[in-house]
Amino acid sequence: MTTREYHIDIHGRRLAVVEWGSPDGIPVVALHGWLDNAASFTLLAKLLPQVRLIAPDLAGHGRSEHRAAGQPYYIWDNVADVLALLDALELEQVALLGHSMGASVATLLAGAFHERVSQLMLLDGLAPRTYSADSLPEQMAAALNKGKRIRRRGWRPYASLEDALQARMGGRYPVSREAAAWLLARSLEETEDGWCWRHDIALSQPSVVRLCDEQVAAFLQRLSMPVLLMMAEHGNEIDGVQPLLELVPELTLKVLDGGHHMHLESAPAVLIAGLISERLSDV
Repeated sequence: MTTREYHIDIHGRRLAVVEWGSPDGIPVVALHGWLDNAASFTLLAKLLPQVRLIAPDLAGHGRSEHRAAGQPYYIWDNVADVLALLDALELEQVALLGHSMGASVATLLAGAFHERVSQLMLLDGLAPRTYSADSLPEQMAAALNKGKRIRRRGWRPYASLEDALQARMGGRYPVSREAAAWLLARSLEETEDGWCWRHDIALSQPSVVRLCDEQVAAFLQRLSMPVLLMMAEHGNEIDGVQPLLELVPELTLKVLDGGHHMHLESAPAVLIAGLISERLSDV
């Protein structure tokens, strides 16, 4: 499998990018989930050698640089970064593949710039979580207060690489040892104090500004391209997306036997790769 790694400068920051497959293949930009990185798509890349799979480490994740100190991590800033990536690579139109948070980024980008997206393929996520408008002031206060505590604390280092592997394998969304090793290769570094996460501690702060139902609905209704939504039967996101499905003009829903990181599980990854190949053959 051909792998290429490079970085580009976006808005004064370095964005790390991994590419797999043929440079002449159909370009698919793959966006990872929260506290993951580009290695999240390693298994799918092996199963899609005909595709030019382009996966950035989103800002503050993996080997990409952090946002400026004190700057929150808003999901729409990721939209701006991905759009800048498309421009830098001179890609007028691409298929977007997104997992979890990356699915939300992909949906917002496709809703705002539908002419740049030929296909939208989403893994266990569809849109940003919404909140009632009258709850937003309290949500803002809670987020700012939590942010102050998080920044003072920082990440706690692990005594050994094995400890870090075990923590990632047994996290909220468990993954195999092999998948954990792929992810940690981009998200962990050895320091004098032990093995520490590269990703920005500020990513643990809840968003200070959030979106309400009407705002997210407006983006979903503007998705003019075919949308393939692949949900995990053993994830915890299905109930949340059900009320949104009727808002998307051209949506195909597939529920696959797997967990939240099903694209890193052998059996569902084969099914996902097959669905993606089928979609791309129609482009």
